[in-house]
Amino acid sequence: MTFAASVVRTAEGSDGFTPPGPHDFDLPAIGGGHDTFEMFGQTFVLGVTKPMLQIVLAAILVFAFFYAAARKQQMVPSRLQFVGEEAYGFVRNSMGRDIIGGHDFARYVPYLFTLFFFILLNNLFATIPFIQFPTFSRSGMVYGLAILSWLIYNIAGMRRHGVLGYLKLQTVPGGIGGPMLILLIPLEFMSNILVRPVTLALRLFCNMFAGHLLLILFALGGEYLVTEMSAQYAPVGVLAWLLFIAVAFLEVLIQFLQAYVFVLLNAMYISGAIADEH
Repeated sequence: MTFAASVVRTAEGSDGFTPPGPHDFDLPAIGGGHDTFEMFGQTFVLGVTKPMLQIVLAAILVFAFFYAAARKQQMVPSRLQFVGEEAYGFVRNSMGRDIIGGHDFARYVPYLFTLFFFILLNNLFATIPFIQFPTFSRSGMVYGLAILSWLIYNIAGMRRHGVLGYLKLQTVPGGIGGPMLILLIPLEFMSNILVRPVTLALRLFCNMFAGHLLLILFALGGEYLVTEMSAQYAPVGVLAWLLFIAVAFLEVLIQFLQAYVFVLLNAMYISGAIADEH
């Protein structure tokens, strides 16, 4: 990223190519919202933005697809029913039963299933033509999901063990006593209760943000080198476009993996919350 920007700036001066940055993710309100309010020393514009619409669109599309897949269930499934069943089985078995366990997993499968495909579709929006923006490159969207997950696995643990029993399970390591607990209990509380939703959100947000930023750099940087610079820079611009294509394919894999990891960690947290031992 620094290399491409420095090449252009060296040849054209400080007024040449402007590298992409966080400002490229601050999308304006649709229709040009003008109402503002102040919070934490910053000015916020009221209005509906593109990521907000993508959240709603993803929810509608996920519901519509699986409703259509399950609407006419047959002994010999249609192609749509087969895809829906395989998708459900993937989440149910690999992230539900195998992680949470055969006795308790069923009640959590609907949440894990919905969460996985909701995140996956929002991630894939980054590579779908005419949308091309990852919804979860906005941190507020991800923290909403992380807080929901935090509530679910903590409530599950408290229902199983009681409030005090759950806190003891999460903060007091088994087989350790004495003065060591003075150090370990606060650390375990921070790690298992407070920090988890933050790390859960940051992992998804940072990957979506960094990947999209890299795509913007290669796309716009390559265009600038080819169209605005002298001919000697054209091969570098073409190389940037080739890297854009390669990174775009890699991003599809990352988008899937990040959805998988997010839901897998949710299943692990639920499993740890309802387990009898820490």
